[in-house]
Amino acid sequence: MKFKMLFFLFIIKAFSSFSQEVRAEDYSIKGQFDKVYRTSTTFRPPGTGKKYKVIDIVKFQKIKENVLDSLKNSKKIISEKENLLNTERENIQKLNTSFNKTKLDLTVALQKENSISLFGAQLNKITYNIILWFIITALTLCLIFFVFKFSKSNVLTKKAQENLNYVEEEFDNHKKKSIEREQKLRRQLQDEINKHRNA
Repeated sequence: MKFKMLFFLFIIKAFSSFSQEVRAEDYSIKGQFDKVYRTSTTFRPPGTGKKYKVIDIVKFQKIKENVLDSLKNSKKIISEKENLLNTERENIQKLNTSFNKTKLDLTVALQKENSISLFGAQLNKITYNIILWFIITALTLCLIFFVFKFSKSNVLTKKAQENLNYVEEEFDNHKKKSIEREQKLRRQLQDEINKHRNA
């Protein structure tokens, strides 16, 4: 029983080691070249001192296919990336055009917001406000001037009216006195005439 248990543990350990080795194998191009280099035989011609590696033709064909597939995939990826890059450049160009148009629209909108049309001419709001307040101030001063003139004229008119009334009263009084005097003089004259007739 112990033997079966040890045998079972040994098999589990062997499978786990084998699976770790399989997982650790590098399938990249570099890894494949390294594996071919390790597994190929070495050849040394006598007297040259140089070393050569002898590669199995099947392994060579396999690595050649893998390299060509990798190149093909790389070219495909590069082509896709270039297409994507061109598309992104076009999008960036469109966005820049749109941004410049929006920036121009914003500038025009800000100019319109900061200016007011007066008699067909665009004026800055500050200039417009200065002109407006100048006109308001001028009109206010004119109004004050005319109110002052009206008040002065009104006072003079009232004074002239009072003087006219006073003069009319004096004239009426003088007229009454003159009429009374005239009547008195006529009575005296009539009395004198009557005295001279009767005498």
